[in-house]
Amino acid sequence: MTEGMVLVRLSGEVSTKSARVRRRFTQKLLDNMRAALEAVGVQARLRNEWSRVFVEAADVDSACDVLRRVFGIASVSPIDRTCAPELDEIVRVGEETYRDVVRGKSYAVRARRAGKHRFSAQDVNVQLGAALNPYGSVNLDNPQVTVHVEVRHDAAYLFTRVIPGYGGLPVGVEGKAVCLISGGFDSAVSAWLMLKRGVELDYVLCNLGGTAYERQVLAVVKLLAEAWSYGSRPRLFVLDFERLVPALRAKVKQQYLQVVLKRLMYRVACRVAELAGAHAVVTGESVGQVSSQTLANLRAIDAVANYPVLRPVIGYNKEEITQLAQQIGTYALSAVVQEYCALVPKHPVTAATPHAADVAEQELDLAILEEIFRDRRTIDVLAVDQADLALSYVFLDRIPEGAVVIDCRPEPLYEQWHYPGALRRDVEDLLLNYKQLPRENEYVLYCTWGLQSAALAEAMQRAGYRAYSFKGGVAALRRYVVDEKRSTSEHDLGAESAKRV
Repeated sequence: MTEGMVLVRLSGEVSTKSARVRRRFTQKLLDNMRAALEAVGVQARLRNEWSRVFVEAADVDSACDVLRRVFGIASVSPIDRTCAPELDEIVRVGEETYRDVVRGKSYAVRARRAGKHRFSAQDVNVQLGAALNPYGSVNLDNPQVTVHVEVRHDAAYLFTRVIPGYGGLPVGVEGKAVCLISGGFDSAVSAWLMLKRGVELDYVLCNLGGTAYERQVLAVVKLLAEAWSYGSRPRLFVLDFERLVPALRAKVKQQYLQVVLKRLMYRVACRVAELAGAHAVVTGESVGQVSSQTLANLRAIDAVANYPVLRPVIGYNKEEITQLAQQIGTYALSAVVQEYCALVPKHPVTAATPHAADVAEQELDLAILEEIFRDRRTIDVLAVDQADLALSYVFLDRIPEGAVVIDCRPEPLYEQWHYPGALRRDVEDLLLNYKQLPRENEYVLYCTWGLQSAALAEAMQRAGYRAYSFKGGVAALRRYVVDEKRSTSEHDLGAESAKRV
């Protein structure tokens, strides 16, 4: 773990607001940043300088990893050196810090300046660039190394890494919505897109698949909560829609089953929205993807909603949605969710009208929907333990001797830190091809939060592999490595002391 400072740049959508709105958005962003750092156990101090936030962190790598996922942040950069905002000092420190970094490589110097100084940003570019010239070659178009210098009022900050964030707006600045969540790719991606627009979310599960299905959906919601919803505390409202199936089968024409079912889900989601103080209902519908999602059917379904219905992926195709799921981290979890519906007609209606849908459901006694809403369960998502989301024997809190360790995170995170000797495999690749792995090995998988790796390990166990997920994800694994080193060091010191005695 490396102590130091991180430079955080606000997203353009925050920094271009009017002064009053910007202050409100920035305050919420700072609150969300503190929540994110606290969630991964990083002690830090934040200093706001209007268009920049400086974070003094006890663990810079972990701070960068979590802050890049806080919506409202454009990028984060770990600071290599800090010095006085004087041109000669910047050139001296820059040459000292980066001469070996640029040696034999092409480089560029990019400086920015805020405040009053006796030199310009271009002066820094020219003079620091000249000082580094004996060690490398200048290439302003496509450098192998870019040395950045941020000159502020009372200090200059030097760094080479710019880690992109996801931009957007701080979660919570645009109010609250409830998201109808199925656990599949579409609804999870829709939730993420709304979070990125600054909307705080609670979730609604109309459960047609029992406890196993609920557990899978909860795993998806927990990842969205822990990895992307900093500054909020999402709830999952679970409603037992299995109780509706007999009445639907008996009272509704078969071709209208899906349309009527969706209308019932919308009705109950609107009730939850009222309860939660939300302003809208979010769904994962994509036009034309299935029969219930034609424009005509969506109009017929919308007719029962008394809240706005937002559909962030309405114009996305399945490939685009799954690509986003991979980026978000929900892909492996959604891929193993068995979305259950006992109400799939052979010849579903594709051009329903609001009136026809009204007629189709008129024989239903909607009192049962009121009972289901009354009997709902509310789950505090962040309070759920990982062990409740996977079979207990999926998790390990140690690395067995001889085990093959597999890092399931993207390559940049693997390069930043990984368990010594760990292999790296993309989540989607491992999900599709794990059966090619030798069965005689024991495998320990890990990912950022331990949720995707748990889903993968559970799938591998069902196929007969000795596969496990490291409980608690990367943060827990890093603590384990530190503890193991300390234990080994103490053991070696004790043995050496015994020899001397």
